[in-house]
Amino acid sequence: MRFENKTIVITGGTRGIGAAIGQHFVELGGDVVLTGRNKEELSRLQQESGSNVRYAYLELGKKESVGEFVEFLGTLETLDVLVNNAGINRIDRVESIRALDFDEVIDVNLKGPFYVCQKAAQLMANKGGRIVNIASIWSKVTKEGRTSYIVSKAGLAGLTRGFATDMAKDNVLVNTVSPGFVLTELTRQSLNESEMEDMRKMIPMQRMAEPSEIAKVVAFLASDENSYITGQNIVVDGGFSNV
Repeated sequence: MRFENKTIVITGGTRGIGAAIGQHFVELGGDVVLTGRNKEELSRLQQESGSNVRYAYLELGKKESVGEFVEFLGTLETLDVLVNNAGINRIDRVESIRALDFDEVIDVNLKGPFYVCQKAAQLMANKGGRIVNIASIWSKVTKEGRTSYIVSKAGLAGLTRGFATDMAKDNVLVNTVSPGFVLTELTRQSLNESEMEDMRKMIPMQRMAEPSEIAKVVAFLASDENSYITGQNIVVDGGFSNV
């Protein structure tokens, strides 16, 4: 499974799962474009990266930024794979959700990805391609205080099904990957060891996923080895959503 001479665009690729996905595609020989919201950080990362990695600014919650990024996609020599990974979360019970917070979650997690997917579909229509949307186990199951996030990620899974159906005849395969609990830097910063142990006990495999494990699933779905899977929501959660 190799990606030489293929261009892979990954939104939200500066840290966590997105960075792991980007690194995996680089290891597999791809030319990778990673997006982020901090222009200074993007500049620093670009200076530290090889010639097969580029960084681009994208603020999915801002229409102007999304429009500029869509135009940027059109300037690429080729676009073979799009991974929509960027997202945000707001935790609040339904009776307390502010309109501004709800709108921001929907803009970043659903509306922005729609326009990016739409442009990718247009560019891939005559030659085929792969789109992978990163959702969450909360696209399948629920938890208190997650309504805004659940709505956005379930919507993203629905977006996948719609795009997959429309683009199937063009050999553009579109799938969702829904990670469970992943041991990212943010997880380590947010939870102490006792809280992480409690979380591990809830997972049948008794551990959280490594970001690289999510990256491997994404790479398969984005590869030519995937020739017939489309419109699916692949849950990668160590069995958590089964119990």
